[in-house]
Amino acid sequence: MIRVQNDNILKNLKLWVWIYFILLIFEGALRKWFLPQLADPILIIRDPVALWIIYKSVTHGYWKPEGAVNLILFITILSVILALIIGHGNLFVALYGFRITAIHFPLIFVIGKIWEWEDTVKLGRVILWLIIGMTILVGIQFFSPQSAWVNRGVGGDISGSGFGATAEFYRVPGTFSFTNGLAFFYGLSTAFILFFWMSAKKHVPYYLLIISTISLIAAIPLSVSRTVLFQIAVSLAFCLAISKSNPGVLKKILTIGVLSSVLLLILKNFEFFKTASLAFEERFTNANETEGGVEGVFVDRFLGGMYKAIMDESFEFWGSGLGIGTNAGAKIMTGKRDFLIAEEEWGRIIGEMGLILGLIMIMIRGGVVFKLILESWSMVRKDNILPWMLMSFGMFIILQGAWAQPTTLGFSVLTGGLIISSARRA
Repeated sequence: MIRVQNDNILKNLKLWVWIYFILLIFEGALRKWFLPQLADPILIIRDPVALWIIYKSVTHGYWKPEGAVNLILFITILSVILALIIGHGNLFVALYGFRITAIHFPLIFVIGKIWEWEDTVKLGRVILWLIIGMTILVGIQFFSPQSAWVNRGVGGDISGSGFGATAEFYRVPGTFSFTNGLAFFYGLSTAFILFFWMSAKKHVPYYLLIISTISLIAAIPLSVSRTVLFQIAVSLAFCLAISKSNPGVLKKILTIGVLSSVLLLILKNFEFFKTASLAFEERFTNANETEGGVEGVFVDRFLGGMYKAIMDESFEFWGSGLGIGTNAGAKIMTGKRDFLIAEEEWGRIIGEMGLILGLIMIMIRGGVVFKLILESWSMVRKDNILPWMLMSFGMFIILQGAWAQPTTLGFSVLTGGLIISSARRA
């Protein structure tokens, strides 16, 4: 009787993780199209879900905070106190910052504890269906005017949700509030698609795998996003990295390459793909010229955020206060959504929490990523490549994703949890 009850509790907890995932994918649609009048509160709609999952997991003995979670909770609470005493002094802004690492960060480890390999594969199958619908939606948004209903912005904004016009076309967000969510969705989808192609067992029908692959290829120009192309390249590099330890992987990579080339040649015969490709090429060229090419992008975004954060003399040693670097915190303080601290994540952390606590926070995230890389690599040797492929997407977003933005935070948390859970193979 106790076993049955525990099984029911675990099933319920797993269901709430699915709810977290569904809200992550569709909360933008609620904010734009279906409940625009509730756009602001829906922004944090996953917070109570995350809190509930953690609470039930702790009270029923499925998980308890330890290690990195305890340390990050201590630093977060200390940062709230400093924000109120010597920082901005606004409790609501501090609490908004508090929720990022005190509620969502622990969820990474909770998901990893209550989900298993089979649950992660099931989510991958769902994503393969979702990417088909998402790409169709992206195509409609791409060719529709910004005044169209499908392109309405947050809160029903009729000026549109597109960003960064290129060749009279905009970067579109799909079901998400902003374009970053779409890029992350395709990044996670890439990891799953490549896993299913390389897996020794047939986990999904080939027709679904082929159609989802076509959808991913079509999404590269339609999304007008360099991030999508970059993520695909990173995931392919992760595939190559395991080819030595698993010779069969190289053969499958070549198969994927040949199939993708054939699909690309077929897509080039369609006018929609030609038009989208021209817009993407212009976007790629213009952005590279502005940001100094791939090397400039890497130095400025990956290393520059840390360098500027440390060297910026305008930053307070103990920080300006937790939460003030978020757009929501800025709106509470000034009435406008803006970057009061820094746009880069590491700059925001150090600007909010100060040099000492900020660097500790960054090192904790770096430590988590390093540990996940080692564990994922060890799984490859046990013929479980799923954690490694998920790591190809999760590595950068967990390390330096802009957690101040709820969608980025959601994908970081979900992916981190999936990496851990995918290692729990029976």
